[in-house]
Amino acid sequence: MRARMAIILAVGLVGLSGAGPAAATPRSAAYRSATPVIDWSNEARRAIVPVTAGPENFGNKFPVEGAVYMGIVHAAIYDAAVAIEGGYRPYAIRLTAPAGTSAPAAIATAAYDTLTGLQPQLGVQQSTLDDFYTGYLADIANGSGKANGIAVGRRVAAAVLARRANDGRDSNPTVADLNPPAPAPGVWQPDTTKPVLGLRLPGIRPLALPSADRFRLPAPYRLTSRAYARDVNGVERLGRVDSTARTPEQTSEALFWTDHDLRQWNDGLLRLATDPRRPLDLVQTARMLAMAHVAGGDAMIACFDTKYRYWFWRPYQAIPGADTDGNPDTVADPGWRPLGTTPNFPEYPSAHACHSAGVVAALDAFFGTDKVSFSLDSRVTGTTREYARLRDVVADVNQARVLVGFHFFTSDEQGAGLGRRVGDYVVGHDFQPVC
Repeated sequence: MRARMAIILAVGLVGLSGAGPAAATPRSAAYRSATPVIDWSNEARRAIVPVTAGPENFGNKFPVEGAVYMGIVHAAIYDAAVAIEGGYRPYAIRLTAPAGTSAPAAIATAAYDTLTGLQPQLGVQQSTLDDFYTGYLADIANGSGKANGIAVGRRVAAAVLARRANDGRDSNPTVADLNPPAPAPGVWQPDTTKPVLGLRLPGIRPLALPSADRFRLPAPYRLTSRAYARDVNGVERLGRVDSTARTPEQTSEALFWTDHDLRQWNDGLLRLATDPRRPLDLVQTARMLAMAHVAGGDAMIACFDTKYRYWFWRPYQAIPGADTDGNPDTVADPGWRPLGTTPNFPEYPSAHACHSAGVVAALDAFFGTDKVSFSLDSRVTGTTREYARLRDVVADVNQARVLVGFHFFTSDEQGAGLGRRVGDYVVGHDFQPVC
């Protein structure tokens, strides 16, 4: 197909076996190919992630907000798949597609209409999405199956967009609107030469959680505590740009995770879907992706609710300012700089840990086990990291954010705990089998 991406692999029509997700019985006699779900998951990523994360991308969202958009689009893809195959509770609208409905037409239209409705600010880049959709439909034979698929996709997208109407995504709060505390030791001060990121996240209505503050974390450690001193001294030693304590392997680990989070995760999830050891069908692939991305999106919203509640300072501020923290076990180092360029938003908790743990919690629930071999790649380092267990990904992220000098280790642990609670909530309330 001329519209298909070269990297996409077709999935055979096979059943699931061994340790894996519990499969509901589809209405069709044979499992349907997951290819349209994979195609449009990949296209959603391209339309959301900016070109700075790879030349194939044409979106404009940085990872934090992009996670919310990915969750919404994948919920639409899921509802279209469920309308065709049945077996699971829908996210936004309950439909039963006529027999013979084209899954590629339904999935493509649900994704395309949702992306277009969510991102009018794509501007001239909209033509890239338009061309992909037009070419994709042209490769589907005309007839009632195609027409019904388009109709199903349009109804799904309309329902998803209606559910997300006035959800806060289009608000533009300033720093002052979020009531920052007065400057003081422990209070993060934004870099005024760069845009402050994530300001709208605390005000976005979650995709599945009842509220952004449902799992709000307690305050960070007191500056005078021994635990805080341990955190400061750890990142001061390992996270500095010229650290002699950090090994070359640890430097690679640190930089690996500075790639665009959503690009890394979505490519990894698509590899999971096409793994020949446990290939997934249409509805199972759509369900896995929706669970993971909705959990990841809500984890980001919950994370930034906590970040902008406490406004905790970053290591690049805390270490040079250690002579003001009142802690005898920390020592100021005015020349300290982190290995990577620190994102311009508060430190506590780690957004990367929140997001990764939310995704992992969803995958753990989907597969019914933590023992899922998994790989992620980084275009920053040009390397691939292999994991034998899902939990190993979170442990890797937690350590990497200290090694790169962005976070205190406690912030990573707390962020991972928050993400896990969000993920558990999402999979416990949405995307469940029909009883």
